[in-house]
Amino acid sequence: MTNILLVEDDPEIARVIREYLTAEGYRVTWASTGQEGWEDFNQAQYQLVLVDLMIPEMDGWDLCRNIRMISEIPMIIVSAHQEDHHKVRGLHLGADDYLTKPFSLTELSARIHSHLRRYRRYQGEHEEAGSRIMYRHSLAIDAEQKRVFLCEEEILLTVKELALLLLMAKHPYRTFSKKELYEQVWQQTDVNGNNTVTVHIKSLRTKLKDTSKEALFIQTVWGSGYRFIGEICDEA
Repeated sequence: MTNILLVEDDPEIARVIREYLTAEGYRVTWASTGQEGWEDFNQAQYQLVLVDLMIPEMDGWDLCRNIRMISEIPMIIVSAHQEDHHKVRGLHLGADDYLTKPFSLTELSARIHSHLRRYRRYQGEHEEAGSRIMYRHSLAIDAEQKRVFLCEEEILLTVKELALLLLMAKHPYRTFSKKELYEQVWQQTDVNGNNTVTVHIKSLRTKLKDTSKEALFIQTVWGSGYRFIGEICDEA
């Protein structure tokens, strides 16, 4: 059964959408706040997310951004905002579609079906291509199996070290602040003076033998954070 996460703070709208999609054969989990939606997303496997923008605790913008950092599943924004700049911003954050309220349930269902069909086709192509990526300096990362190799030897990473590496490698050359990394990996709000990310990055670099002045994989961007700079091998 296809699992859909619905993040909507209006209980009546949520009830109507949930009942309709359940009747269509979907399993729908409802979250009434952005923080609750983010926690639900990290605790189960979903194939599609419906997100309202104006939700408490964590707004729809931040929720979309956080989900897209770690997942490629379809995201549809459902919002009362009809202005073009809201639609453009949502799509730039990684949403696949934007549906303005009020909308018909049949149109919502049709869009869900269309995005799921495309995503399943993408998944099939991705699986055929294989999930292990080879980098220069003998690093290999298998994101699907959550395994990392250096010079053909598997590296034993902690859960947090692996999560940090997979997140940064998924977005090469994107600079992550310590705050972003902490909130993504530890799923908690960062506090001033928190040295947790620094300690884990240092340990991760040691295990990757990436401790020279010229970084091979994880580069410090002074005053900003860290980024993954591993170069994918050209198999040709």
